Amino acid sequence: MIDERQISEIVKKVISGMDSASSSKPKQIGVFGTMEEAIDACNKAYAVFRNYNKEQRENIIKEIRKLTHAEAETMAKMAVEETKMGNVYHKILKHHLVADKTPGTEDLETRALSGDRGLTLVEMAPYGIIGAITPSTNPSCTVICNSIGMLAAGNGVLFNPHPHAKRVSTYAVDLVNRAVLAAGGPENIVATVANPTMDTSNTMVHHPSVKMLVATGGPGVVKMLLSSGKKAIGAGAGNPPVVVDDTADIQKAAKDIIDGCTFDNNLPCIAEKECFVMNNVADELIRGMQKNGAYLINAAQVRALEDVVLVEAPAKSPSEKPKRVINKNWVGRDAKKILAQIGIDAGDDIRCIICETEFSQAFVQTELMMPILPIVRCDTFEETVEMAVKAEHGNRHSAHLHSKNVDHMTAYAKAVCTTIFVKNAPSYAGIGFNSEGHTTFTIAGPTGEGITSARSFTRQRRCVLVDNLSII
Repeated sequence: MIDERQISEIVKKVISGMDSASSSKPKQIGVFGTMEEAIDACNKAYAVFRNYNKEQRENIIKEIRKLTHAEAETMAKMAVEETKMGNVYHKILKHHLVADKTPGTEDLETRALSGDRGLTLVEMAPYGIIGAITPSTNPSCTVICNSIGMLAAGNGVLFNPHPHAKRVSTYAVDLVNRAVLAAGGPENIVATVANPTMDTSNTMVHHPSVKMLVATGGPGVVKMLLSSGKKAIGAGAGNPPVVVDDTADIQKAAKDIIDGCTFDNNLPCIAEKECFVMNNVADELIRGMQKNGAYLINAAQVRALEDVVLVEAPAKSPSEKPKRVINKNWVGRDAKKILAQIGIDAGDDIRCIICETEFSQAFVQTELMMPILPIVRCDTFEETVEMAVKAEHGNRHSAHLHSKNVDHMTAYAKAVCTTIFVKNAPSYAGIGFNSEGHTTFTIAGPTGEGITSARSFTRQRRCVLVDNLSII
């Protein structure tokens, strides 16, 4: 019979074994229990990193690119598993895009002004430590993209990821730090918390060590950063309209729109969210979409779908009317799974739900971030533009056009006034996918930086020498 002393010894051995197993688990670099610990560690790393030259920083960027390529599939699977949003294959493509087309130190340029009175240099200098809030829609992509740009510019980085994507986000932070260490850089130059919350976000935003703030997310988080009193870059929401006129290559337009609208199940903020088409080519466009994986639902099915993907938000005051907002449970989900909720058994080839609606319909006016595309017929090109501008809601984010008429391209671009304007291609061309130009997942419309890159995370410093070094 085992006595109490023996039981106590057994318990001690079991606990010791558990502790040993726990300690053998690899610790993620740059991931801390509190934001205060993360800030302290990043500060210590930045004291070293601030003395790194461009060549040293570029060596770090090369390692980040290499590891991102190597672990793209791992992060893509983690993101879909954790958030239940998006498409693994498309997320793999997004990670490779970030690794290949996020600018590094080459984006930083020094300007020289020389004349009779001497020489002036204007250089792009780091802010110091940047606090960044990242979304659940593009979690690890945003962490890596921001890290490349911010480190290239010479900054340290603190992340407060979306809580629903904390596992893959902390994995990405660890990846960046592993790359930094492999290139001989300091540990924890990028840091975060294991369990991000509103409290950890507030600590980061208001801490005196954090000199600049960057938010990639909805209007609430952008507003919070802009009211912080610090330099802030805000990448807000959009509701990108796509217009199709009667000069377009309609079959190509149909495929391009479905390709863009369904990329990662419509999670990218640049993706086509509603379509305005001239009536005389609308039938051909819809048929083309159906040939490319779109399922057309009727008016009754639209009403049923509204009850699935929209929920009633409580009124903020007695005088305010309740309004319907997106049901977050269906954001970024497969079209087939959404259709199943209204009794439609669609095949695996179905990737988008399309429907004909009125301009006032909720799908047109609400950024769903789901593979659902409402289509509105218009009699004239001028009417398509008028409706598209209204549906974009002044976000000045992204807009798209399929047309061969240069006058139409010009008129729509001037009217909608968005940061990104894509013509005759899927929406993802706007961030450099199968197109020219660099990529980013922080598109700063509200604060005007646009397609952010390393230079966006710098401040200008002027160095003046009077009456010397002008050698002409």
